[in-house]
Amino acid sequence: MTAVTEKVGGSRVTSGPPPRTQFAGKRRVGESIIKLVLRLAATLTIITTAGILVALLIPSLSFFAEVPVMDFLFGDRWAPRFADASFGVLPLVTATAWTTVIALLVAVPFGLGAAIMLAEYAKPRTRKVLKPVLEVLAGVPTVVYGFFALQFVQATVLREWLQLPTGAFSVLAAGLVMGVMIIPTIASISEDAMSAVPTSLRQGSAALGANRMQTTLRVVFPAALSGIVAAIVLGVSRAVGETMIVAIAAGSQARIVTNPLEQGQTMTGFIANAALGDSRVGSLEYNTLFAVGLLLFLVTLLMNFISIRFVRRFREAY
Repeated sequence: MTAVTEKVGGSRVTSGPPPRTQFAGKRRVGESIIKLVLRLAATLTIITTAGILVALLIPSLSFFAEVPVMDFLFGDRWAPRFADASFGVLPLVTATAWTTVIALLVAVPFGLGAAIMLAEYAKPRTRKVLKPVLEVLAGVPTVVYGFFALQFVQATVLREWLQLPTGAFSVLAAGLVMGVMIIPTIASISEDAMSAVPTSLRQGSAALGANRMQTTLRVVFPAALSGIVAAIVLGVSRAVGETMIVAIAAGSQARIVTNPLEQGQTMTGFIANAALGDSRVGSLEYNTLFAVGLLLFLVTLLMNFISIRFVRRFREAY
């Protein structure tokens, strides 16, 4: 539409829409505001991460001024509150590794299976019902999962039904329930990645004579590999950082775990238990919290860096 100029009472009056430059100017102002908000959000995340690192680093430096780094990383005895204190973190690391591996053995097959079913086999109406139901598991408080692991999985399933030689706690029970907890994370993100694969690839595979399963495993799955890997790494990060399940069900005895039926204390479990104690602020015992937290932070950061490189290497653009 263009502006119309009319002559009214000896004067010319222009009617019609305002000039396009006014709309363009308002649009540029709106875009500038949105860019500013996004930059502030990005800056806030960087500042928050830096603040967390500083908060962990300063007490950790005080800790490592008294305890050698090598003794901390490779020592096999963790007893920071004993008279003959020892600060070898390997017992906490082994328990964390056991629970994480067990959780992945549960979550990855079931999570990817659920993602394949939702993305490739389920009808749209079925997907609209099943996906929210699956994601409800992600909203259950972790303390509920912890008591479920202790009272049902450990006491009933492992000890009474399966008659396994285990005590009141075990890393197996904690890992199994933690795997159930992260299934929705892996399934939801993987399903989104698989649904984003163009339909033309599926049609081309079908035209070549492949059935649905062959198309899913040999075409769709490799095309969505970067998103699937990101989902698994996110699940690993959540499993490593989970606190309440392992604090309740895995036990509080810090020792090198060689059997999943044994109890063990994870890094997050130690932080949760020790933070409730009466350690004097600034003491060596108190600073162990930050040393373990810094190690946990660095492990998670390393996994994220590795996953980012992997995702960038195998990402497919359509």
